[in-house]
Amino acid sequence: MTDVLEIVAGYRPGVIGRITQVHGEYYASRWGVDARFEGEVARELGDFVRRFDPARSGLWTVWSHDGVVGAIAIDGQSGEPGDARLRWFILDPDYQGRGIGRRLMTTAMDFCAQAGHRRVYLWTAADLDAARALYEAFGFTLVEEYEDGVWGAPIRHQRYELALTPGERLRSR
Repeated sequence: MTDVLEIVAGYRPGVIGRITQVHGEYYASRWGVDARFEGEVARELGDFVRRFDPARSGLWTVWSHDGVVGAIAIDGQSGEPGDARLRWFILDPDYQGRGIGRRLMTTAMDFCAQAGHRRVYLWTAADLDAARALYEAFGFTLVEEYEDGVWGAPIRHQRYELALTPGERLRSR
């Protein structure tokens, strides 16, 4: 692909639907999740955008001529004070393996440092090997794991956490 890609910060009309679509298509094709998964992504992403505080939270989307092809978010109003949750990190499969995910992670982690977050956590599916390797390269460690079928297919959920030093800028190893 020779698309010119642009990473855009903040909300633009259509991003909730497109981020939801990329998630729904990706997870349905790989794990067979059902409409409950896509509905949960749409609802939670909509809630995030509605209560968005740019001092504590960030949203970045990757745009090509096709529209949104990837995203990452930091929800600074999730969890305990000082915590931030990394969410909705996804790339359309046609755009994976090109360093875009690493650029998104760097952008999100730089934001966390600037916002003064002390801990970043995320939930992911166990079989996302490239994403897991990227999380680990940034220093995240696995702290919890469980399996369920709440979205119509068995998924092994994993929680990763990263402790931050105030003002620390993170780069992958």
